[in-house]
Amino acid sequence: MLKTAIASIILSALAANLHAQTMDHSNDAQRQAEVAGRGKDVMPFSLAATTHVFTKTAEGGIQQVVVKKPADAAQVQWVRQHLQDIRERFLKGDFSGPAHIHGQDMPGLADLKAAKPGQMAITYKDIEGGAELAFKTSDPALIAALHQWFDAQLSDHGKDAMEGDAHHSEMMNK
Repeated sequence: MLKTAIASIILSALAANLHAQTMDHSNDAQRQAEVAGRGKDVMPFSLAATTHVFTKTAEGGIQQVVVKKPADAAQVQWVRQHLQDIRERFLKGDFSGPAHIHGQDMPGLADLKAAKPGQMAITYKDIEGGAELAFKTSDPALIAALHQWFDAQLSDHGKDAMEGDAHHSEMMNK
């Protein structure tokens, strides 16, 4: 009788855990769809036609946006123009684009918005099939905020984003 009760409790716990995992994936998919919908308000390129690559570094990080079909010159141009535009906005503390897409409570966003001018360098570069922004700072709190911000974007963009490798990015930039 005791074994049956224990087995029943274990099975119930496993079923509840499986249900919670299913709900988490369902919630992730719903959130990613909402983010993609709001992304159209901010990004001139197709999220589905691109991949966002987020690489954390010791000084901050590198955000790359590359088209999935490099021959799509229009998408490449839109990516490059967008990253140039948001670089200028970010340098002024204007993170309204990511706030609109991901929400005002996006991890790391408040700290990035509060950074003083010159506290974080952001450089733009054309790369094959897209563009990149490199974020650098010596402030440990801002580095942590950038890493949180990258993690949130990775989660929110789902299949249209991937985590980069710092070594790979260093090799691409040489």
